Amino acid sequence: MPKEMDVVKRAKVIEWLKTEVLDQVSRLFKAMWEGSTARIGDCLASLMMSSYILGRRLGVSYRELDDLLIDKLRRHRKEGHQLEDWYQDISALEEHMRKR
Repeated sequence: MPKEMDVVKRAKVIEWLKTEVLDQVSRLFKAMWEGSTARIGDCLASLMMSSYILGRRLGVSYRELDDLLIDKLRRHRKEGHQLEDWYQDISALEEHMRKR
């Protein structure tokens, strides 16, 4: 495949993944409105999958993305993020990520 065609193909894939992320956010909001726990979980999983793949297409490896997330969680926990203060969500997710 000529280099120009590969660049176009990569750009199209990135644009498609961006629309997937938006579509999944929209589906998530609808599932939340309907109160469907199964659909909420499915939408969140799809959103995470699309985000990871979009990151990879943009040059961020899965491992790097995991490490960046752990660093962000650590910073939020140390800074006293409201979700940490109220529910300990930040430290719970950080622990989950570290055990994987």
